[in-house]
Amino acid sequence: MIPKELAKKIRQIQIYTSRAVNASFAGQYESVFKGRGMQFDEVREYMPGDDIRTIDWNVTARTGRPYIKRFVEEREMTVLFAVDLSASGRFGTLDKTKNQLAAEFCAVLAFAAAKNNDKVGLLIFTDQIELFIPPKKGSRHILRLIRELLYFQTTQKKTNIPLALDYLGRITRKRATVFLVSDFIQTDFKKPLTLLNKRHDCIAVSVSDPAEVALPKVGIIEFADAETGETIIIDTSSRAFRKRFESKSAERFGQLKKELGSINVDCISISTGKPYINDLIQFFHLRHRRY
Repeated sequence: MIPKELAKKIRQIQIYTSRAVNASFAGQYESVFKGRGMQFDEVREYMPGDDIRTIDWNVTARTGRPYIKRFVEEREMTVLFAVDLSASGRFGTLDKTKNQLAAEFCAVLAFAAAKNNDKVGLLIFTDQIELFIPPKKGSRHILRLIRELLYFQTTQKKTNIPLALDYLGRITRKRATVFLVSDFIQTDFKKPLTLLNKRHDCIAVSVSDPAEVALPKVGIIEFADAETGETIIIDTSSRAFRKRFESKSAERFGQLKKELGSINVDCISISTGKPYINDLIQFFHLRHRRY
């Protein structure tokens, strides 16, 4: 039985995403994430002007007349969300945590995929594989994915991105579009992501909170690392300290994008401090121009 509060939250997300995923948005999704392969359609008799490389020699020999194989673009796609729900994602200084933002973001894209009749799957991970739901179609399936993203109780606190990438590489045979959703506090994932991106279309989604970019001036506070339990006391009234913090944060995000760019993996940055739909549409536009 789903708790009333959770059911209400799922309904809110469903209403929000149904408004966000309008005809224009769904069309942009389709134009960017087209089918990546060709599938067999039919065999028909050869006509002048047909490419002779498509001749089906078996049928031609059997009938005594030239026939060709006809192929069409494989429109149906598989979309996979690999979502980091480690303890650092429970952080949030505004009206939602990073994990809640990740769930909403995945919901928007999942409903867009459903409108295009694509299959959608979900991998939840920490420093172990917590849950894998194989790709399927249908709105009921999408609602189940959202419920798991919001309600799933992870058993571990730490993060292991390479483990998740290796797991996807082993179990995902058919080419898929993979959204890797994380705050990317862990950084040693370049090699496994490079390997996965050779077989699939990988897109990184960096989730952050404004307080991770610029510290508010609130005096002396205690910070705790959600994944390790380590604590530190800092004085946020120090302007010099806040400047160093902002500089280090900008450097970290810049390095992340540089690393991803070096292996041809696109990155979408979303924050609990601002709406993400415009950022997503801008990403669609940039990617559409490129492809």
